[in-house]
Amino acid sequence: MNDRTALVTGANKGIGKEIARLLVAEGFTVYVGSRDAGRGEKAVEEIGGGARLLVLDVTDAEGIAAAAARIGTLDVLVNNAGVVVDDSRPTELTVDGLRRTYETNLFGVLAVTNAFLPALRRSPAPRIVNISSGTGSLTWGADPEREFAAFRGQGAAYRSGKAALNALTLYYGQALAEEGFKVNALAPGLRATDLHPRAALASAGDPAEAAEGAVRLALLADDGPTGGFFSWDGTPVPW
Repeated sequence: MNDRTALVTGANKGIGKEIARLLVAEGFTVYVGSRDAGRGEKAVEEIGGGARLLVLDVTDAEGIAAAAARIGTLDVLVNNAGVVVDDSRPTELTVDGLRRTYETNLFGVLAVTNAFLPALRRSPAPRIVNISSGTGSLTWGADPEREFAAFRGQGAAYRSGKAALNALTLYYGQALAEEGFKVNALAPGLRATDLHPRAALASAGDPAEAAEGAVRLALLADDGPTGGFFSWDGTPVPW
């Protein structure tokens, strides 16, 4: 099984880089998706083994098409690239801030997934993992007993985009189920990355721990779940 291939977007740092590292350890050839060639090449050198650079900006339609044309068969796609552009509450949020957030965190997932579907369909066991967020759970966000309710709507662009990504994950799971795909979303938990100032808190966890959860979903057996939303530790997360 050492001829398996994977693509991880936004893999030059953080959780994405750790996912790429773990998949290489599993014997995959892993395309390290990175907007910046220099940072991507540095990540590839650090990961070693089967890591390969794939310059990929998930907001660039032409670049996505060119990247997809380079890959014949793809077994695993991890849509990890994400941004926090505007952390405002909806009362202060700008349309531009919402749009720029969605361009990467939602529209980029759709564009990349659809571009690489032909390559995924050549795999005997295609898997798609979308890196979401627990803050995208509407159930948790509405629960006064959980910390997310205390945000009072802060981070509306990022959180609503992840809620929409969860919905898209469900629909992809349903649309591709008969073809043997497994499509799931992962809530990685608060991790020590440069995505958001909260990641600098002492409570922020190791990105590698979250990556282990993503790899479990990437390696699901044929009887595994699809169209689901799971925490990094494997427990289901409510929509």
